[in-house]
Parts: sequence; structure tokens; C-alpha cells
Amino acid sequence: MLPNAPSHSHSNPPMSHHHNPHHNRHQHSSSSSSQINGQVQQHPPSQVSPEDMAEMDRQKVNPALIKYIEEFKFPYITDVSNYEKLIKIGQGTFGEVFKARCKRSGRMVALKKILMENEKEGFPITALREVKMLQQLKHENITDLIEVCSSKASAHNRDRSTFYLVFAFCEHDLAGLLSNSKIKISLVHIKTMMKHLFNGLWKIHRSKILHRDMKAANVLLSRDGILKLADFGLARPFYMGHPRQLYTNRVVTLWYRPPELLLGDRQYTTSIDMWGAGCIMAELWTRSPIMQGDTEQKQLTMICNLCGSIDKDSWERVSELPLFDRMELPQGQPRILPQRMRAYIKDELAICLIDELLALDPSKRLEAEKALDHTFFYTAPYSKDDFKDLMDTVKTSQFEYTAGGGAHANRGRAVGAGQRVPQRPQLSSQTGQFHDMIF
Repeated sequence: MLPNAPSHSHSNPPMSHHHNPHHNRHQHSSSSSSQINGQVQQHPPSQVSPEDMAEMDRQKVNPALIKYIEEFKFPYITDVSNYEKLIKIGQGTFGEVFKARCKRSGRMVALKKILMENEKEGFPITALREVKMLQQLKHENITDLIEVCSSKASAHNRDRSTFYLVFAFCEHDLAGLLSNSKIKISLVHIKTMMKHLFNGLWKIHRSKILHRDMKAANVLLSRDGILKLADFGLARPFYMGHPRQLYTNRVVTLWYRPPELLLGDRQYTTSIDMWGAGCIMAELWTRSPIMQGDTEQKQLTMICNLCGSIDKDSWERVSELPLFDRMELPQGQPRILPQRMRAYIKDELAICLIDELLALDPSKRLEAEKALDHTFFYTAPYSKDDFKDLMDTVKTSQFEYTAGGGAHANRGRAVGAGQRVPQRPQLSSQTGQFHDMIF
């Protein structure tokens, strides 16, 4: 089923060898839903399996350390009472997100509550990892962590402090923005957004970190027209040693999950984030995720139907992946991605860039630096430093969580092959079956 096609940093990437007086690749470092045929489409949940959650439980910090943290008043951990919660705007990978106001300065912030309800003891290693990585990732195109704060222990929180991450507030996320068909996004806006996105990924990958949850809902847009990558709840450092480290493959929201993860790869690279970037770029035109399967098997089938059959011709080492012989892979499917994109995109260089980002073989996928060097960014109309002119036309905040009312309800836990991803009731047909969406 297809949506209606339109009628006709502190560190910065090196400068390209292309010369373009209208385009500046240097970035200055500083301190979702979508609609198809009038229906709001909710992005599916990030995927974390019960096995992975059990492993996270085993990695919890010693409870004695938590008691020490709660009793010792660190000068850089303030009380959450300094902030006034205004409205819930999101559900992060491991916590709720609120828009809040600093009572002293009046500054708007985003408060990410670290969920502790299911913790018997210890502090989630994922939250500690997120804080540590965000301290490394100071860049204009990455969400800005201001501080960590906590609430006082009370009967309401089982006599334990609740911790919050405090971020600079961004007025929109990309999924929410795309769900509003009244907001018109030009080619210049798209080029500027994608330049920001690739710059953020360049910084993340250069810092030897995998984001592992690239999707439109995790792309924030500030009032000043700056794109920022957010939600590092599934992110983790990576190492290039030998043998390469094994990672969980139950990461990345299903609709943005690359084929190597669906086939069980546990030695993946930064290319998993670049697949998500390609999906997001296409979504800027289609206004809806381009592949919306409700199981891992169906997602793989959709990838094959769009990007061609997965076999040794398209991907030399694919047979080495654990699930290659267990998943059903359509054979004889041509790669029709460019043709399908032409129903939405008039710019051939944009189609070319998306095609290179959505390469089946992860070793052939563009890296962030190569994507920034693509000819797409060096032909008119050129990108700008920001897209503030677009933000000036949007009068109310646009978030996936608040779009369509209750669109947030379906972030859930991981699902395996053959299991359904939780979806909003509006997506089901009269027969009770969920629509499989592909643009």
C-alpha cells in the first residue's frame, strides 16, 4: 500500500575538494509520526530483546554506589524542583521526556526522566553510558546535555531518588514536522537538514560511537533552524580491535533497521546508522517511512522488493550471517529504488545519494564524510547555514509523541521474527490485519 505520490563542533569534517562559494561545510560547535491517506502513522518501537534487558540487569551499578550518589550532594547535580514540568513531549528509549521551564532563568529545557520503576537495585548502565557519551559529543548538530538533576527520595519513588537528564529544548522533532502536510519543505531546506544530519553523524562516528536508533523522531529541530541528533539511550562505543567485539543486533527501530541486523549480524559498523540516514532522507520527500513492515520477516521482504534480492551477487559475504538460511529472502527481485523515488523526487542527485546510502552490502554504504562530499550538496540550489526561515513559519511545536493524540502509546519492547510490532489501532484494517506500508 503506497501513500499518494505528489504530482509533479569542536571538531569539524575536513573541507571538500569541491569549491562552492555558496556552500560551507564547516560547522561551528556549541556548548513521529507521518500521515498516509489522512491517517497518522506511528513509528514503531526501538527494539530491545528480553535477553538484552537481562544482560543490562546484570550490568547494573553496585547499589552501594547509588546510595552514595543519593546521599552525597554533588555540586553539579541539582534538584529537579528547580524546573517546572509543562507537558510530556516524548518517550525516549529508556525514559519519558518533558518540556520544562527553569524557575530561575525562565529557560525552556527538555527533562528526560530515567525510568527506575523496574529497577530492584542499581542504576541502569545505559543511562550512565548515555551521560558519558553526551559529555564527549559537544557539537552543534547533537543534542546539548546541560546537567543531571534528581528528585528527593519519597514514598512516591520507593524512597529512592529519581534522576533526570536536562537538555537544551528544541521546538520540534522531524517525525512530528513531517506529519503536518501544511508545512512545506523546499529542496534548500532538505539539503541544509541533511548537511546538519551528516555533520552530526560524522562527529558521532569519529568519536567511535554508534547511535543505533536513527529515525525521524530522534532528529530534533531548533527554533533557530539547527538540526540536532538525539536519544542516545541505545548508543554505545565501538572498538576496531581484532577480533571485533560482538554487539546486540536488537537495536534500531524496525522500519529503519538495516538488512544486516535483520539477518543477525553482531559485528556491525557505523553503516547501520547510515542506512537509517538514507531512510530519513527519503522520508523528507515521501513524508512517511518508506518501509513499514510489522515483523522482521516482512521488513526484510520489503527491503528486497525495493532494494533488490539479497544474495551473493549483491552482497558478497551475506551467507556468513547467522539468519541468512533461516529467513525467507525473495529471489530475482530487481533494485527499483531509484525508479520508485522518482515519483516523489525530481532531483536526480538526491536519488543517487539515497541509493548509495541504502546499499544492501554495508561495506558499500556511504560513510558520513563521503555523504557530505556528495555532488548533491555542490549543485544549485545550495544549502544554507540553517533553515530558520522554515521554522519561522511553524507556529506550534511538532512532536511525534503529540501528533494525532496518543501516537506515543506504541513504543514497546523488542520483537523477534514472526512477532508483531505494537501498532496504533488506526493502522489496522477491518480484518484486523495490519497494513504493511512501503512508499
